Amino acid sequence: MTAIGRKDNQDGGQVARRLRLGMVGGGDGAFIGAVHRIAARLDDCYELVAGALSSDAQRALASGAAIRLDPARSYADYRDMARREAERPDGIDVVAIVTPNHLHAPVARAFLEAGIHVICDKPLGISLAEGEELAALARANQRIFALTHTYSGYPMVRHARELVASGAIGDVRLVHVEYAQDWMAESANQSAEFQATNWHNDPQRAGPTGCTGDIGTHAFHLAAFVTGIQPSELLAELHSFTPDRILDDHVQVMLRYPNGARGMLWSSQMATGCENALKLRVFGSKASLAFDQENPNELLLTPQGGCAQRLTRGRVRGAAAGHATRIPSGHPEGYLEAFAQLYRDAAAQIHAVEAGQPLPEATAGLPTVDDGVDGLRFIDAVLASHAAGSAWVKIA
Repeated sequence: MTAIGRKDNQDGGQVARRLRLGMVGGGDGAFIGAVHRIAARLDDCYELVAGALSSDAQRALASGAAIRLDPARSYADYRDMARREAERPDGIDVVAIVTPNHLHAPVARAFLEAGIHVICDKPLGISLAEGEELAALARANQRIFALTHTYSGYPMVRHARELVASGAIGDVRLVHVEYAQDWMAESANQSAEFQATNWHNDPQRAGPTGCTGDIGTHAFHLAAFVTGIQPSELLAELHSFTPDRILDDHVQVMLRYPNGARGMLWSSQMATGCENALKLRVFGSKASLAFDQENPNELLLTPQGGCAQRLTRGRVRGAAAGHATRIPSGHPEGYLEAFAQLYRDAAAQIHAVEAGQPLPEATAGLPTVDDGVDGLRFIDAVLASHAAGSAWVKIA
């Protein structure tokens, strides 16, 4: 087990320097921007030195001042930021993209073309074509492209993945994943003002789906991350319970896997009483696993015919969990630490690329641009199935 503040990002025996980080989006009042900044600081791998925190020049400058950015490196245009930072000898090494969905692809493209590594919120873009273009561009420019599917950073999720890969649960037969929230269930949230200001209900900014792209992609990624298999076919139904809602606030999906396994995914932002209820169950021929994101320091392993074993973070001895564990057992780690794990793994990979070295094996759990493409293929298949009257469709 390692301790907080550990220094295992090393090159030639020396602790690697902090990476110079820029941020696009995440200005004053933006929840996710603050989360990214905390995550980047937690393991002391980054220093935030530049940002285009808003497209409004005054708000960008004020937001930058609030987090102590040099006014000369507080930009109102991300394209200007990419160009000018690439020209500086002390320019940023990597950019964090924390904008609404429609800007993910154009912002990422600008920085990849400038030779700058990318850490991007999910989904990767608002179309599969955008995602495939970014994947090709990242490969061509040999840049790290990390996607913040946060829940893959939990130690017990990584331990679950390691257990499945080791054969501990046998052949995967059934996969059940759900992500339930209730933030749209209250009548106060259905006001005309809320609908007008909620970009999650604007197809131009959110993309073609609402709940599916917002949290359904998290559920889809978690299931694939732990099981190591992608479904080949799905049957889906989208629904909107909210009056006058344009995009879905609920989705339910049946899944078929190439190995014969079957699965179910449902995601809803209308699930009254649910806060952030992401849950995964995987049933194998030897045992089953159960993970609950609201209790992330635990994992249940139940052998066929036996009693459930409660595995806890800090006590399991797997390498994957150990790599993502910071503090001793009994001291809870949560969402911010999981987010920070992605930033820490991305830093290790960026240092490796810049040094011309192989990517560290311990960072293999970092979600990449390819995971983002898989998520967009999932969205496309869900839309196609729903449009066909909830027929079975193949995932491209």
